Amino acid sequence: MDGSQSEGDGFGAPGRLAGPAEGITPQELALAARNHGLPLEALRYDVTPPGLHYVLVHYDIPATDPEGWRLTVGGRVLRTLDLDLDGLRARPAVTRRVTLECAGNGRARLTPRPISQPWLVEAVGTADWTGVPLAALLAEAGTAEDAVEAVFTGADHGVERGVEQDYRRSLPLAVAADPARDVLVAYAMNGAPLPPQHGSPIRLVVPGWYGMAHVKWLRDITVTATPYTGFQQSVAYRIRGATEEDEPGEPVTLIAPRALMIPPGFPDFMSRVRVVRPGPVRLAGRAWSGHGPVTRVEVGEAGEAGEVGEAGEAGEVGEGGAEGGSSAVAWTDAVLDDDPAHPWAWSSWHTTWQATPGRHHLAVRATDAAGHVQPLAAPWNRGGFANNLVQRVEVHCTPDASAA
Repeated sequence: MDGSQSEGDGFGAPGRLAGPAEGITPQELALAARNHGLPLEALRYDVTPPGLHYVLVHYDIPATDPEGWRLTVGGRVLRTLDLDLDGLRARPAVTRRVTLECAGNGRARLTPRPISQPWLVEAVGTADWTGVPLAALLAEAGTAEDAVEAVFTGADHGVERGVEQDYRRSLPLAVAADPARDVLVAYAMNGAPLPPQHGSPIRLVVPGWYGMAHVKWLRDITVTATPYTGFQQSVAYRIRGATEEDEPGEPVTLIAPRALMIPPGFPDFMSRVRVVRPGPVRLAGRAWSGHGPVTRVEVGEAGEAGEVGEAGEAGEVGEGGAEGGSSAVAWTDAVLDDDPAHPWAWSSWHTTWQATPGRHHLAVRATDAAGHVQPLAAPWNRGGFANNLVQRVEVHCTPDASAA
C-alpha cells in the first residue's frame, strides 16, 4: 500500500518547524531513543561494529523470516525473477566497504529546527556489505527499452504525514544498472547475516548516496517506464528552502562532504566537553563524500562566536560563524590517509595540536575531488537534510600536565 490517506487523532500531522524557544519535543525524544547514532569515539574503527553503526528505522523493525523470504524482480523486465535467500546466495557475490550517512544528519543544529529525528552529527557508520550486484540481477532479468527507474519496496509499513505506506524508494536505471556504481542487494554485514535493525535478511546498499536510498528488508524490485512519485520520493527527502512548504524542491541524492573528529582527551559526563592536558595532542578522525574521494582535510581553532553544541564533541559553528568574522578559523592541513582499495568508504586523517591551558574550539572540514567544501554557515532547508556544517569541538585544557 502506498499513497492512501489515514485518518486519526493526533497523528499524521504535516512536518513543521520548532518555535523560537521550543526545546526537543517528546516525539523527537522518542525517535532519538529508538534511533541511535555512532558514538564518535567509534570513529577509530575502520569498519564499524554493527551495534555501533547508526540506525534509522522509519516505522517498526518488521518480523522477517529468512527461511521464507522472497525477492521479486519484475515490471518492465524481459524475465521476472523470484528468488529465495538461498537462490540469491548462489549467485556470484562481492563485498564492498561503504560509508552510510543519514540524510538528516545535522538536523538538530539548524535554526529554526525542523521537527524530526534530532541528529547532531553522529548518524554515520561504515561496514563491509556482501551481496549480489544489482546490475547483475537487472541484466539477468533484462530491462525493456522504455525502462527508466527501478523501484525498491521494503517490508516496513507505517503512516507518515497522513500517508499509509510501505517504505519505497527508486533509483534511476542509469545508477541501478551501472556495474561501476556497485549497488548491492546485500545479505551480510561485516561477514555475518544482517542484524534485524540493519535490514535482515536482504537490503539495498547504494554507495555514495544518503541512507534513505538504502532500502532495508527488501522484498520487491519493480522496473518502471515512468519516474516513481511515491511519498518517500516526491514529498520526503527533498531540499526545500524558506518559501512554501509544498514547493517541489530538489531531491536528496549524493552525500555532501564531511569530516569528523574522534573526541580528544576524556569527557565531562553531562556536557561531553573534552578535557586534555597541555602539550602535543593527537587529533584524528574520518572524512567522506559521495561526490568523489576526499582530497583535503583541514583542522583549525575557531574563535568564540557561533554556536557551541550542547554535546561538545558534536558541536558546530552556528549561522553566525562565517569565515572572516570573529569566529574565523585559521586552517592547517591534516595528513589524509586515503585507501584506494575502498573508494566508497571514509578516509582517515590525523594531525598534532599543541594544547595550552584554557578553553578552545577545534574545527575540522573536508574538501572532495569535485571541489565541494564543508561550509561554516548552516545550509538551512525545511527538512533539515544534507546539513554538512563544519564540526566544532569544545576542549578544555587543564592548567598543568599533572592535573587530574
